[in-house]
This record gives sequence, C-alpha cells and structure tokens, in this order.
Amino acid sequence: MTPIHLPETSASLAASLTPREIVAELDKHVVGQAAAKRAVAIALRNRYRRQRLPAEMAEEVAPKNILMIGPTGVGKTEIARRLARLAQSPFLKIEASKFTEVGYVGRDVESMVRDLVEIAIKMVREEREIEVREKARQAAEERLLDLLLPPSGPSPLGDQSTDAAMAREHQSATRERFREQLRAGRLDTRTVEIETRDRATPSFELIAGSSMEEIGVNLRDMMPGFFPGRTRQRKFTVPDALEHLTHEESQKLIDMDAVSKAALHRVEQAGIIFLDEIDKIAGREGAQGPDVSREGVQRDILPIIEGTTVNTKYGMVKTDHVLFIAAGAFHVSKPSDLIPELQGRFPIRVELEPLGRDEFVRILTEPRNALIKQYTALMATEGLTLDFSQDAIERIAELATLVNERTENIGARRLHTVLERLLDEVSFHAPELGGRSIMIDAAYVDRMLADIARSDDLSRYIL
Repeated sequence: MTPIHLPETSASLAASLTPREIVAELDKHVVGQAAAKRAVAIALRNRYRRQRLPAEMAEEVAPKNILMIGPTGVGKTEIARRLARLAQSPFLKIEASKFTEVGYVGRDVESMVRDLVEIAIKMVREEREIEVREKARQAAEERLLDLLLPPSGPSPLGDQSTDAAMAREHQSATRERFREQLRAGRLDTRTVEIETRDRATPSFELIAGSSMEEIGVNLRDMMPGFFPGRTRQRKFTVPDALEHLTHEESQKLIDMDAVSKAALHRVEQAGIIFLDEIDKIAGREGAQGPDVSREGVQRDILPIIEGTTVNTKYGMVKTDHVLFIAAGAFHVSKPSDLIPELQGRFPIRVELEPLGRDEFVRILTEPRNALIKQYTALMATEGLTLDFSQDAIERIAELATLVNERTENIGARRLHTVLERLLDEVSFHAPELGGRSIMIDAAYVDRMLADIARSDDLSRYIL
C-alpha cells in the first residue's frame, strides 16, 4: 500500500524538525508556555508520521485538535500562527463569536473553510509566480519595449527590399539600445500608458443571512460575462509598468486549475484553523443571557471539526484532516460548558500560564523581534540611537505588571501601551534629535511614568 501524499512544503519541513526542534523554533518568538508548545509540536510532527502510513490507515488517523485555555495576551494566537509559518500551512484565525446559528443574521460556519481555501490559493499562486517570474519578466520586458519603441509599419516596397532590411536592422539595433538603458535604469523617469481592466463588482445588495454572504463573489466567478469590468488607459513610470506587466504575464503562465487543485489538497492535508474566543459560545440554551444561539453555533461548528465536505467555488473540500486549535480565556464559562460532542473533538487541552514581571522582562528582550528591538530600530530610521539599560527594562516590566493587577489583565499587550507612553516624547521629537543617543534608564522610566506608578486611578492614563 502506498503512503498518502502530503504537500511537499509542509511535509518536508515537518520531517526535518523533531518536536524538540519545533519547540526551539517557537521559543525564538514566544516566551514560556512550554506545555502549549509541546502540544502543537507533537500535532505538527504527527502530520509527518501520518504521511508515512499506508493510505488506508492514514485516512483513519484524525488530527488531535487542541484546546488552549488561558487569559488574553499570553501567547495563544502567536503560538498557532508561528506553527503555521513553520509548517508553511494555510492558516486562518477567526473568532468563534462571529458565527451565529443557522437562521440568525451572521456568518455561516462553513465560511471559515472557504476563507482557508482562499488563503491556500494565494499561497500556491505566489509560489507559482516565483517559479515563472523570470520567464514572465522577459515577456514583460518585450511588451514594455514595444510601448517605448513601437514597431515601424511595413515598407511600401515590401519585405524583400534593401531599404526594408536596413530599416529592420536599424529598428533591432535601436531596440537593443533601449533594452540596455531599461536594464541600467536610465529610463526610470519615463512614463508609458497601459490598458488595464477594472474588475466589476455587482451593484446589488446581498440578502442578509448566514448562507448569502458570498453571493456576489460566486455570481461574478460563475458568470464572468455578466460582470466583464471596464478597461482604461493608465499611466505608469517605467519601473511600475515593468512590475505590472510582469504580474500580467505571470498570470498567463500559471495554470489556475492546477493551483486550485494543489490548494485544495493543501487545505485538506495541512490546513490549520485557529478558533479564538470559543469560550464566548460556551453558554447553554436556558442559561441566562440574551444570546440563545450559542449552543446552536456549537452544533453548527461540530460537523466541520468532526469532518465534513464543504462546497467552495474552487471545488469540494473535506475537513477530516484539518487541524483545529481552539482558544479561550474561560473567565466566566468553563470548557465543560461546551456541548459534550464538541468537547470530545478537542482531546488535547493545555492551560497557558498568566504572565508576570519575569516573563515581561524576557518578552522585552529575548524574542527575535522583541519590543525593545522594534522600538530601537524604529528610532534608528530617524538617526536616533536608543539605549535601554537593564534596570529600565525591569522597571517597565514592573509597571506593566502593576497596571495589569490594578486594571484588566491583558497580558503582554500591556507592554505595548506602557512603551508607547514611555517613548511618546522621544517619538514626537525624533526627527529633530537625529544623530543623538538617548539612554533609557530606570530614572527616565520613573520620570516619564511616575504619575502612573503613584495613581490608583489608572484609567486616566488610557493604559
């Protein structure tokens, strides 16, 4: 029996990384939360293990969906997003609270699968564009040269005359000179006119309802003759024209049927859907509250997670092997408030720890794109050098922790608000301070944020 074929990008990458190595990669971007990282690392590795099984057995191996439980701002979304990038998998993050039960006005649960397919189509198309880019650029260059140097008309004496031959030779030599100038960038200031097509959009309003949200898009795709769009002449500079024509030529070289087929396969075998705020639909019918459709939403989501077939404009998609990662704070409700059938579809549960001062210090400095590195790089674009001392970083972490304790705990997102207020004056005056170096130490932090540290009414500081 032959093993099942998974997309090369995700399969090869998952094969090259052990769970320990996957966790190490996630550590570069997310601080702490070892249990959640282990869970998603095993889930990704299991996809590679499934690939090595005989096709019959592989079809029976369902993904082990994960339920992440933890407050906001502790890294739930970032872990899932980084995992998808690591595996080069189609990834969709969506809030469960956006959906409503069939019969209510709101999003249809099947739309999450359609959105995931659109993401996969974009991924595969971009990969194909890279493959054909060189050939497309050559064709675009020829079209651009035709615009810059229109071909001369036929000779009145016919193609066999000496004058006609000389004219063709002169035209060819001139074209090559233009080609050299184009590649050297000496024609970049010139403009050319290109005929472009505006894709028309149906002017009617969609009927409200969960199953009607994509009517306009589907009608346009099924009956393109009804919505042909308008063509108009647009002026481009030579570099922009070359890029525009390269894109047009690449679309001609790409087989969209093959793209659709590859994208659907990638969704079915490697797709990841991150269902955030699942605790918001954890209420039961009969419980207090105005929204009686929450249990209905759970029942509508259930078939998608269990495995069903969804009709999209690119074809039918089976969700049996899509990995679902759900997350919620569960402050008011608890996971057991979900309907039993849905609970059973998330066999792996991990609790994420709240973040405190020590974690904030690490978040500010350790990740590859840590906040301190981001702000330092931003100010460097103005010629301004920012130096953060260790005691300043610790003080920032202390203040962020303090604000989280006194007001709503929003986790690491609090660091953004504290840093914005801390660097407000520097950011405003940065253009006039170019060439200078500013030391951010604990004294500077206390001076800029002293009122916050002393005040019990933190709401006045919009933090």
